Amino acid sequence: MSMRERILYSFPVQLFLLHLRKNLALVLVWVVLLGVILEQFGVVLGIPFLFLDPEYLHQVSWLSFFLIGIGMAILTMAFHMTTYIMDGRQFKFLAIIPKPFIHFCINNSIIPLIFYLIYSVKFIVFQLDNDLPSNWEVVKFYLGFSLGGVVSYSLIFGYFALTNKDFFIIFAGTLDKRLRKVKFTRANVLSQYKALKIAKDDVLSYLDLRLKMVNVRPDISRFETRKLLRVFDQNHLNLFLIQILLILFVLFLGFFKEEEVLQFPAAMSVTLLLAILVMLVGAMSFWLRSWATFVVSLLLLSINFLSNVSFLNRPHEVYGINYSAPPASYTLAKLDSLTHPDTLKKDRENTLRILDNWKSKFLEDSLPKLVIVASSGGGQRAALWTLHVLQTIHAATEGGITKHTELYTGASGGIIGEAFFREIYLRSLSEPSFDPTNPKYLEQISADNLNPILFTLLVNDLLIRNQRFEYRGYSHLKDRGYAFENQLNLNTNGILDKPLEAYRAPEYDGQIPLLPVTSLVTNDGRKLVISPHSMSYLGSSVMAKSGLDEKKQTIDFLRFFTAHDAGNLRFLSALRMSATFPFITPNVELPSNPVMETMDTGLSDNFGIQDALRFLYVFQDWIASNTSGVVLISIRDSEKSVEIAPTKPQRIFEKVFTPLKNIYVNWDNLQTIQNEVLFNYMGESMPFELERIEFEYAPEQVQMEELSGSQETMQRASLNWRLTAKEKRSIVKSIGSSKNRRSIEKVQQLFSK
Repeated sequence: MSMRERILYSFPVQLFLLHLRKNLALVLVWVVLLGVILEQFGVVLGIPFLFLDPEYLHQVSWLSFFLIGIGMAILTMAFHMTTYIMDGRQFKFLAIIPKPFIHFCINNSIIPLIFYLIYSVKFIVFQLDNDLPSNWEVVKFYLGFSLGGVVSYSLIFGYFALTNKDFFIIFAGTLDKRLRKVKFTRANVLSQYKALKIAKDDVLSYLDLRLKMVNVRPDISRFETRKLLRVFDQNHLNLFLIQILLILFVLFLGFFKEEEVLQFPAAMSVTLLLAILVMLVGAMSFWLRSWATFVVSLLLLSINFLSNVSFLNRPHEVYGINYSAPPASYTLAKLDSLTHPDTLKKDRENTLRILDNWKSKFLEDSLPKLVIVASSGGGQRAALWTLHVLQTIHAATEGGITKHTELYTGASGGIIGEAFFREIYLRSLSEPSFDPTNPKYLEQISADNLNPILFTLLVNDLLIRNQRFEYRGYSHLKDRGYAFENQLNLNTNGILDKPLEAYRAPEYDGQIPLLPVTSLVTNDGRKLVISPHSMSYLGSSVMAKSGLDEKKQTIDFLRFFTAHDAGNLRFLSALRMSATFPFITPNVELPSNPVMETMDTGLSDNFGIQDALRFLYVFQDWIASNTSGVVLISIRDSEKSVEIAPTKPQRIFEKVFTPLKNIYVNWDNLQTIQNEVLFNYMGESMPFELERIEFEYAPEQVQMEELSGSQETMQRASLNWRLTAKEKRSIVKSIGSSKNRRSIEKVQQLFSK
């Protein structure tokens, strides 16, 4: 036997080739994970950092890597179990060697081993570049990861070592007689060797438990196939029991998903989910045999057909409103009634009184500057960047600019940052312990909010949701939306956990700026405006010149759902509605007919500029008479103007996907250009001075200006609800770019006391 044949027909190589031929879907799981680890997939969303820098109990530690090690070990064992169930039978020599499943795993480890090696190298390189206090921290992290794997493999392999029986043990009574009749001759060995060589999936050698290459016994065909298969069936049953135990364990965790200690790192939740899906494939193959594909297809079609049954299709709700009341009529006639001229006039007059109350904070004969802050969306990075900018300009002006601010607008994370700062400022007016510039609030707003969401997806939302909670008199089902709100509430020490109507008085009295939270209605593209003070004028002409031909741009939440106790809406739910990132938090369904669904408002106006300019247009006369002009503070989580990227010849796949990629990449640019047109038009047509001061999160600029020649690198934060320590530093340091410093100086000139 030549060395080439010995390698080619070895069990590890034959299994690897078999997976490429037959089990490509399982191989793709590893390929996708490798793409994520190598930062080829999901970089914009920060998915690689969930694996390379996992967080548990709000810190990256050996324990977080220990849990990642467990998750990857379980996924690896799921791969071994499933492929053993699907393909183990055709390698009958396994039945006559001790501990057949363990031997199978050793020889089936080429693909997992490649993944582990690449992950280890990438993980070490990433952590060495992560500005840790000492390189020994990397060693500690890797030992934690290794320990998680060792513990998991020891428990699973220990179970199989104790429970699995090979052929010789099961048939000990008849085996000795059978073996005495077997004659081993050179001719027999050669004929068996030829048969093995020709056979499609047979092998000549395998790795034993000592990792030594051992030749396969040439007398396998002399054993009864029926008895050989009994060995595999016994092993399959043990594998199936482990799969059931894992699924039951995940279901059990669902009852305690709000316990922080049980909220695994997001990457572990991902690997457990993949492991369950992979093992379900093996379970179906074990029970259904050749009927597996047909039955699974039928099952999927049945689930899809029955998924709109009320028991299975439970709505994802917001909290605090009455879903038991008759649904609101969602028709064009209803929308027209909400923007009747009398209604528009009423809302406008109410806001004029609010503006008068705001002005009363200044000297009677003065004409103060009116400040509007518009902050862009962008997940947690936008929330942290917005809060940091607001704290910085508040400190730079000793609170002067916050006193002049009367409107906050924005989307997604930007709105959350504004809402958090506004609440801190409101409390500081009566409680000296609340300092709006305290850096501890930066830590709170940037604390991990992703682990509980993905953990809830794993243990709750993929199954039938049945756990409920009560908020201010109304009962609601828990889901990923609840996990998002609950974690945000914990991170911010509960100061945002109040109903929408709680802000009615402080907004009316001019203590704090107005903050209309907007969400995009997926039914028709309109904005749902959520505010304790109705703002119907944001979506229809106050002058009523367009008449019935005008398409209403917004829906006033307070009036539309007045019969559903709209003022009782949990304010955290309103923030979630504005920051509903697809697949992470579920689209909200509201009690209307047809059902109104909403998602992240960033798709419509990610920068909040349109709402700000609309407000200025409506109240232009009051502003011209009572202020010395308007300053629009624009807080962007991206650069407005960047150098044009070079192009290069495209491959075929790139030509296919580039048009879709361009739509996504340029969405920011398209909205920016549109906003520039609107702002310039408003600046030229309004009867007051309109000035704009911009702050940009641009770590690339800080890298060039401040860190040129330094070994430190600024890593642009991902669009995610979890930030690494390095990403947080890049956000905080971006305030020091030359453009942002000039903006701070301009703010100081205008508003310093």
